[in-house]
Amino acid sequence: MKVHNPFRVAFLATLGVGLGLLLIGSVQTLSTILLYVGTALFLALGLEPVVGFLERRKLRRWLAVLITILAVLAVFAGIVLLVVPIIVSQISQLVEAITKFLQSTSIKDVENWIHSVFPAIQTSSIDDAISNAQKWLLDNWGSITGGVINVGLAFFAGVSGAFIVLILTIYFTASIPSLKVAVYQLVPASKRSRFIDLAEQITDSVGYYVMGQVSLGIINGILSAIVLSVIGAPFPAVLAVIAFFFSLIPLVGTLTGSTIIVLTCLIPGLAPNANAWWIAAIYYLAYMQIEAYFISPRIMNRAVSIPGAVVVIAALAGGSLLGLLGALIAIPVAASILILYRQVVIPRQNER
Repeated sequence: MKVHNPFRVAFLATLGVGLGLLLIGSVQTLSTILLYVGTALFLALGLEPVVGFLERRKLRRWLAVLITILAVLAVFAGIVLLVVPIIVSQISQLVEAITKFLQSTSIKDVENWIHSVFPAIQTSSIDDAISNAQKWLLDNWGSITGGVINVGLAFFAGVSGAFIVLILTIYFTASIPSLKVAVYQLVPASKRSRFIDLAEQITDSVGYYVMGQVSLGIINGILSAIVLSVIGAPFPAVLAVIAFFFSLIPLVGTLTGSTIIVLTCLIPGLAPNANAWWIAAIYYLAYMQIEAYFISPRIMNRAVSIPGAVVVIAALAGGSLLGLLGALIAIPVAASILILYRQVVIPRQNER
């Protein structure tokens, strides 16, 4: 092919590359804001089933949104007022107990405790592990101190980010119908009805998934608070909150939270009941089976219906790309792709 004006072609190509680099840089710069917007939109879609339920009870849209937002704020305010003082008190007790344990416990005491709990471990292995841990702490003390400071800064950044997400969630919840109409207007009129049908199925799937995951977290948190209080576990309110938040993470959340709770019960001197750790381990093993085979299918089948292998792959891919938020939204995104595959791609292939 003969190029009549190579300078103009090269100039336009350079502009195209520069525009692409500028676009990529802008996305990277605005990544935090885009994350806030995506999280708020995800949560707003999660509240949409509640708003729709109230609308079906003959309430106006603005009143249904107002009731939903006030109910959510009241629930969170109640949790904060009831749980936070207990958590703060128990965290201070936890720090005090750990400090007292470190001050009154020697390396030999630690070795004896490990032998009493895990008698199969050899003494030389314990000595090597303790020596390596001490050396690592001395070599990385500066990094650990800087990491603690960064954690504090990240905490305050997270609080401000949560407030921004809350404001955006309220706005999106109130304006979802107008946002949908604006998007639907971009589709040609001949294909608009089909597009609206698919879009409604996708948004309903996301909304029911969020509600289902929150329901699983609430069930795990309440049951954990009851069981941990009964068996004499340390700081049951703190551990119940851990169980709730980790249950929001698909696939590995319940297992990770249960492991943290059992290990906390295993720390000597913290649990009033020395047998609390293995009772908690047995309870969470049983609970995970019940959740996997009875609770989760009943709650989640209405939201998303996708094969187990797709769930695993989607959660891993989402977590790798966007961290915790990616893991949360990966499953409804996979369900949305499957809806398009089943209702758009396959029918088109069958028509050929």
